[in-house]
Amino acid sequence: MSFLRRRSATPAGPDFDVLAMDPGDWPGNLGAGLLPAPDGSCQGVFLRYDLFGGRGPAMIIGNLPEGSPAREIAADEVPFEVAQLLLALENDEEVTVVGTEDMPVMQGDNLLIVRRLKLSESRISCVQFDRSDNVLVTIAAWDRPITDDLYALLKPLPAELFQQG
Repeated sequence: MSFLRRRSATPAGPDFDVLAMDPGDWPGNLGAGLLPAPDGSCQGVFLRYDLFGGRGPAMIIGNLPEGSPAREIAADEVPFEVAQLLLALENDEEVTVVGTEDMPVMQGDNLLIVRRLKLSESRISCVQFDRSDNVLVTIAAWDRPITDDLYALLKPLPAELFQQG
């Protein structure tokens, strides 16, 4: 995706663009989390969108750069974002990946190859795609399907959203 570029590294926020839905476009609560490395660099960002009035998130969108330890999982293990969704929902059920399906999706003028994960918990929808800057985007939703029109809502969020202080 040509509109995504690498930022200079700063310990106060991510050193890459975070692709997600603008918080202003979301009617519920939003929370953001950074995955810091020991050297202060950012190993990933995830955004938690809550539509359920504090009863748990409806969706988590993660952005994990190349080399992030959160990307290193076994074939049947759920992505980091699914684990975070289950944790936030206080659901301790064992969930595994039971299959995947690749499908083409247009996002503006860009063609994405989206990997749809089939999970043992059918109430969770999960998709992943790689960006041109080698950042893996994962979307995990609870009790709602992920449809193609969601990709049109994804855009880089301003770096100021993730600054400390």
